Amino acid sequence: MAASRNTDEDLGTYDYVVIGAGSAGCVMAARLGEDAAARILVLEAGGSDRSIFVQMPTAFSIPMNTRRFNWGMSTEPEPGLGGRVMNLPRGKGLGGSSSINGMCWVRGNPIDYELWSALGAEGWHWANVLPYFKRLENVPDGGDRRGTDGPISVSRGCQSNPLYQAFVAAGQQAGYAVSDNMNDLQHEGFGPMEMSVGRGERASAAVGYLRPAMRRKNVRVIQNAQVDRLILEGRRVTGVLFTRNGRTMRAQAGRDVILSAGSIMSPTILKRSGIGPAEELKENGIAVIADRDQVGGNLMDHLEIYLQMECRQPVTLFSHMSPLRKALLGARWMLMRDGLGATNHFESGGHIRSRAGIVYPDIQYHFLPLAVSYDGKSMVSGHGFQVHVGTKRSKSRGWVKLRSADARDLPRVRFNYMTHPDDWQEMRACIRLTREIFAQEAFAPYRGQELAPGADCQDDACIDQFLKDKVESAYHPCGTCRMGTDDAAVVDPLTMKLKGIEGLRVVDSSVLPQATAGDLNAPTLVMAERAADLVRGLSLPSAEDAPLLADPNWATCQRSPQITRDYAQDRDTLRAALLENTKTPKNNQPTGE
Repeated sequence: MAASRNTDEDLGTYDYVVIGAGSAGCVMAARLGEDAAARILVLEAGGSDRSIFVQMPTAFSIPMNTRRFNWGMSTEPEPGLGGRVMNLPRGKGLGGSSSINGMCWVRGNPIDYELWSALGAEGWHWANVLPYFKRLENVPDGGDRRGTDGPISVSRGCQSNPLYQAFVAAGQQAGYAVSDNMNDLQHEGFGPMEMSVGRGERASAAVGYLRPAMRRKNVRVIQNAQVDRLILEGRRVTGVLFTRNGRTMRAQAGRDVILSAGSIMSPTILKRSGIGPAEELKENGIAVIADRDQVGGNLMDHLEIYLQMECRQPVTLFSHMSPLRKALLGARWMLMRDGLGATNHFESGGHIRSRAGIVYPDIQYHFLPLAVSYDGKSMVSGHGFQVHVGTKRSKSRGWVKLRSADARDLPRVRFNYMTHPDDWQEMRACIRLTREIFAQEAFAPYRGQELAPGADCQDDACIDQFLKDKVESAYHPCGTCRMGTDDAAVVDPLTMKLKGIEGLRVVDSSVLPQATAGDLNAPTLVMAERAADLVRGLSLPSAEDAPLLADPNWATCQRSPQITRDYAQDRDTLRAALLENTKTPKNNQPTGE
């Protein structure tokens, strides 16, 4: 292993050392700290999340593009996209990516968790996961399957813009189901979206979990702590070596180190510690403690494309994009915590299937009454609207690899986007099915010309080139320390322990065996909630009312106005269909270099 700098300070021993104050790390610190006798140390590479731009929901593109809150990563050239280098923002600071994301609150489809279980994540089926969603949510008037007093506030926008209703109506006119709440009984269909916003402010993991935990005094947080590596005695992790303000420091863990640095940095830290593919470790001068081939492999993400339309009526958010209107919007938010500053503007959306034979939705829509890029850097000059649409279970797999053994060097990341042929079929369906929805009568009063990709882009070759040039990440990386019961899996799903290593648990989006059908923050939080109980030897009772709804004719129909079949009593049939739908590359290995 590469030589370390001299240790300047030993912080002593804590019961748990949590690496990362992102979404999962905040949950772990809070829940483990509920034991007043336990001493918790949290190491966060970034700094404070206190900023008006983090708090104000409408301003989320600002922290997403600010080095104070973002690691500033980008991918290696992506071979499936003609060598494009893609932006890869990852949260850095208290709250992690929950402090810079778009705040879309999407549990995913209940069948997602049945798929986790089918892929080897034993114990992670929907009836076991639902009680933890209820524990973490604070949803006003939530109902039986929602939480009403949890740490994360969940709300809806006021949907005052008529385009939100037009989008849902158009989906219904195209033959799809409508759902009153896509986070409750019925995920499939079109309806209002929810956001992790409470009282007009971003409800990050730092706000909901970490700050209350810190007030207990048994949870200590050290900011600007760059973790170098884990300290191992044989195959047992005993502590963490990190750097802060130029000084090398160490902290010991009496019980466990909890690695919650995220899907990119968790495998990076493991590799610097000698846990990972032996050949890669040796190439970087690192002694091999445990040869684990899938550490850093199996990398997944969601891709999406924008379809943009001209709007013939001046009802879009473009009216509020002048400096004066933005200032007025901000002033109202600062005084009242309401208005357009208190929403992420993704107030309606949908979940559909790309073709017949798919059990549950693999396409997601976020509708926006403005034509603008997700990062806010480019906007159409005029009134327009758009949907962000993409597939949710891509079969392409990528990797995270060391650039060097030096903790100051960010890793190399390649997703291998669009390197599986099925991904092209599904993304073409995204464009064609969306055009059909925009062509419905509900949009007739508003629909102008198609701005992107443009009405002349019709054949597969043109659509494929548009995708290759314009597709973007939805910023949902996961899977690089996959949990499962098979020998190749990295993490034990029953304990969250890294297999073959004592004293180390991995709890963050890296352990997800499959990306869910929606945004990833809610699934990451619920995973951490349940993981915290597994670490403590606890478990909430399974939910008795946990339906698994699907279109009864999914095998032969791509869409249906009724999503009525409940597979809760026929999980074996469901499991077989899911595994057939989601066959991945041989041995679940990353493709490409």
